[in-house]
Amino acid sequence: MKYLQDNVDITHLSNFKTPAVARYYFEINTIEDLEKLPSIYSFTKENNLNFLCIWWGTNLLFAFDVYEGVIIKNNLKWWKYEPGSQQLEAYSSEPIREIAQVLETDDGQELWHRFIWLPGSIWGAVFGNAGCFGLEIQNNFLEADVIDLKKWKLKKFGIDDMDFSYRSSILKKKFPRYFLVRVRFDLSEKKEKYHSDVDNIYFREHKQPKWNSCGSFFKNPKIDLDTFFEKNPNLERGWLKSMSAWYLIENSGLKWHQIWWAFLSDQHANFLMSDGETCTHNDLVNLIELAQDTVKKRFDIDLENEVRIITNQ
Repeated sequence: MKYLQDNVDITHLSNFKTPAVARYYFEINTIEDLEKLPSIYSFTKENNLNFLCIWWGTNLLFAFDVYEGVIIKNNLKWWKYEPGSQQLEAYSSEPIREIAQVLETDDGQELWHRFIWLPGSIWGAVFGNAGCFGLEIQNNFLEADVIDLKKWKLKKFGIDDMDFSYRSSILKKKFPRYFLVRVRFDLSEKKEKYHSDVDNIYFREHKQPKWNSCGSFFKNPKIDLDTFFEKNPNLERGWLKSMSAWYLIENSGLKWHQIWWAFLSDQHANFLMSDGETCTHNDLVNLIELAQDTVKKRFDIDLENEVRIITNQ
């Protein structure tokens, strides 16, 4: 197909930096490039190929050597903030951490302070309902422009259409049907899942590892703490207000555990790390499965991925 590049190295498009190639590849750099999406999508269906849209790669593990399909890289960038209405409009590939920083330093808008240094794009944040320290992206979501790739129709999605839940949205649940183009947020009111006074900048600088990683790999499980500690009286509850995946991994004896060139950080046990040079996707997948199996045997709790594992299946 004339729009597509063949056999493109995409190793750099995942933070894990494991070797990976896309059989077909296309970048969206302008709004006009969106007009090519329907024919590309039809091409994948006609040829029984996979179809994947990506942005920054801060939440992706490529679990393949060659992706037998089309990878679309979204590069749409532009945003503006209206101080009067306190509304923010942004294209989907804008980095959320940079927007949050500029809003605070240039406009005195501190509502997204907790998103400063949060990796990833607006698309990724909306796609996975990103959150940290009690603030989730859905709290300020107003509406979005999305393309329905099945019908090639531009739609406006309101908060009810997005079907937000913990680390998920309609974009994730029905992927790859919808392509997120632009989002509007209302930043006039702080709406928190819970209040937090954590200094997120200090936390990310001193409490989280800086190597090749996609951040917290597993979702925090929803379990009753009182029941958990009744079953595990040998463990200290400490300051825990809810159960964390890192706590379960660390207390399963896996902190700093290593399989070849993949390891779980000794600084934060829920950070799956790659050396960025020799590590393969098999090293990472084997370590993921070990963590899940060990936590299941130790605590009878299933760890669910927050990072997306991309395969050819």
